[in-house]
Amino acid sequence: MTTAVCPGSFDPVTNGHLDVIERAAQQFDRLIVACMRNIGKRGLLDVDERVELLEAVTGHISNLEIATFDGLLVDFCRANGVSVIVKGLRAVSDFEYELQQAQMNGRLGDVETFFLTTSPLYSFLSSSLVKEVARFGGGVEDFVAPVVADRLRARLQD
Repeated sequence: MTTAVCPGSFDPVTNGHLDVIERAAQQFDRLIVACMRNIGKRGLLDVDERVELLEAVTGHISNLEIATFDGLLVDFCRANGVSVIVKGLRAVSDFEYELQQAQMNGRLGDVETFFLTTSPLYSFLSSSLVKEVARFGGGVEDFVAPVVADRLRARLQD
């Protein structure tokens, strides 16, 4: 049985994230979506909200689990029996950064990284861009699930 992890901050989870998650879940026996706790960075949504939204948009995927982690991803992999890291790539610039991470993770732990190219529908999409559009009152319904759009509206009204 092969267990893979799809890590990220998911602040917020976008349709691009969901596309990669759904496709990865089809390739592995077990997929853990690992939501990173970054104590050095204040996100728009706290980790509990991000997990709640991930659960809401991935509930239809039977071989998927949601978890949180901080620290090194390879330590999370070791503790959870993960042998594969799945990363989505939007552009060459993503590959340059992710290649370094993959090589470091391979060196630190017995883990391989698989890269999935993002669907062309979402190749421009990032959580940062979605937050910026939402902050200025733009519609984000084409970029995130309705439950995520609702949460962003509510959070930005506060």
